[in-house]
Amino acid sequence: MDTSCVVTGAARGIGRGIAERMVARGHRVVITDVDEVGVARTAAEIGAVEGVVQDVRDADSHRAVAEAASRHGVLTAWFNNAGIGDDGMLAELTDEQVRRLVDINLMGVLWGSRAALDAFEPSGGDIVNTASLSGLGPVPGLSVYAATKAAVVSVTESLAAEVPKGVRVHALCPDGVATQLVADMRDDGLAKALVHSGGRMLGVDEVADEAVALVGSRRIVRTLPAWRGGLMRVSALAPALVVRGSGVFAAQGRRAMRKSSS
Repeated sequence: MDTSCVVTGAARGIGRGIAERMVARGHRVVITDVDEVGVARTAAEIGAVEGVVQDVRDADSHRAVAEAASRHGVLTAWFNNAGIGDDGMLAELTDEQVRRLVDINLMGVLWGSRAALDAFEPSGGDIVNTASLSGLGPVPGLSVYAATKAAVVSVTESLAAEVPKGVRVHALCPDGVATQLVADMRDDGLAKALVHSGGRMLGVDEVADEAVALVGSRRIVRTLPAWRGGLMRVSALAPALVVRGSGVFAAQGRRAMRKSSS
């Protein structure tokens, strides 16, 4: 029996890494991205069965992607990976940036999850949402981004209790990952410094490995690395400490950035 899966935001980065691994596992993989040239090129390079141009803000687009995947095999996994990372204080972001962050990072996950649930057969399947450690505690300089990722963690936990037997829902919460999203953050911004404050940036391959490993498991929320997840949860219990200590963490992150660039 042929099985299919969907990976959104897969023209590059973590999404591409996930798709490569699912192809290697023998699934017929449909990848999507807003980048028409990139998604077609990646599909050809990794052996995906189809590359679909998709704006995840469009609810109907998810239903169309689900139909495409189901034509290639029984849909067994859906990775809501598409996301953007505009950094900046809330007061600095434009109205359009705020809307895009919410519509892509949160609404895209909601529309994708609903399409997956409608398309799964009675045997079930897995929904894996790419969240972030920033969704587990306060991150000044990434307030809107962090809010969208906190919402993704929350909906994952609630949805895991709603779905029928055989369906599993997961959220992967990685620390800073060496992707274009982080590279595009302002070099002089607080967010980029805080993202680097954990020291070593995670690689795309290790994050993709963890995302794929969630398929079939009962783990609902996975933090990467685990110790940073614990630290973020503690900070959420005492946000006032983060306000006082953010300068220290930012200085640590800037030192790490200088070291990595030297």
